[in-house]
Amino acid sequence: MASRTRNGPRLLVVLATMAVAAGLAIGSVGAARVAAAEPALAAWTGGVSLYREGTFTTQRSWLWCTAAGVQIVRNIVDHERDHTTRGQRTYFEWMRERNRYDLPESAGVDPAGWTAGLRHFVDDRYRLVSSPTFDAALRSAVTRLRQTNLPVALTVSHGGHGWILTGFRATADPAATTTFTVTSVRVVGPLYGRQSKNGYDMPPNTKLTPTQLKRFFTPWKYDPKPMVWDGRYVSIQPVPAKPRAAVAPTPEASPASPALATATPTASPAPASRSPSPSLLAAVVPSTRPTPVEAPPTSDVVDRVDEGAPLALVLMLAALAAVVGIGAVARTARARRGTDRA
Repeated sequence: MASRTRNGPRLLVVLATMAVAAGLAIGSVGAARVAAAEPALAAWTGGVSLYREGTFTTQRSWLWCTAAGVQIVRNIVDHERDHTTRGQRTYFEWMRERNRYDLPESAGVDPAGWTAGLRHFVDDRYRLVSSPTFDAALRSAVTRLRQTNLPVALTVSHGGHGWILTGFRATADPAATTTFTVTSVRVVGPLYGRQSKNGYDMPPNTKLTPTQLKRFFTPWKYDPKPMVWDGRYVSIQPVPAKPRAAVAPTPEASPASPALATATPTASPAPASRSPSPSLLAAVVPSTRPTPVEAPPTSDVVDRVDEGAPLALVLMLAALAAVVGIGAVARTARARRGTDRA
């Protein structure tokens, strides 16, 4: 009996060590999953186009631009054709619960909620990004789209609405160099089919010059109250798990490149002097815990707050509790041995 009592604490130490190791191993599984989701980059052909026929969906409610945005991104990434009202309602209600601010339903989903939705329903690499200038926001957006092959979400009309950036063309590969100029972008606005007024929204996959995009992708300003990123350009970008090397670029494709051959002709949007219906996104705000960006431009701020506690962290905390408990068990065992000897 005494021998088993002495070995008990040792066994608990072994079990606790195994639990900690298991927690660390499971924590690495998530990183491995992200790494596996980042295949080698395709050869650079002068641009990227992620849009495909059948992926667009119109928002089923004036409030659901962010929910429709999640649905569109899922359709693109997962090669689906989901256009259901039930799906948009599910996304909207789930994201509303994760808003940064307590907002009335008429204000819709804020960027914290939209970011959580894209991470939960699409890909965990999505992060909320705040940029001080339009150029910084555009350059970081196309860089990460190129690096991950995932669309980017944009807050437009000072945060009153949401679009999806699905492609771009540039003078050089953003994954290989910071010396590039964006010459055009492709955008999708889920309001199309419900309203097309003053540019809100144009046909899906509309081509815009950066100057045209700047009329719509404007700094955040929520009139009812000040918010933490007022005056900054807010987007939700897929941030790579780690820097990656690009494939050596190939000669730029002609305008009739197959990658962009099915694109909608360039639109001529009217000046964005008027916002879309006020019952849209209506509240686009950032998280209050930014951390530095690791990809250019360095003036961007990326929110890296994960939703919920990772499983690895939970297991490690449980293991720590077990280790703390070992001390109590060992002390009890020593006390019992002392009593036996007495």
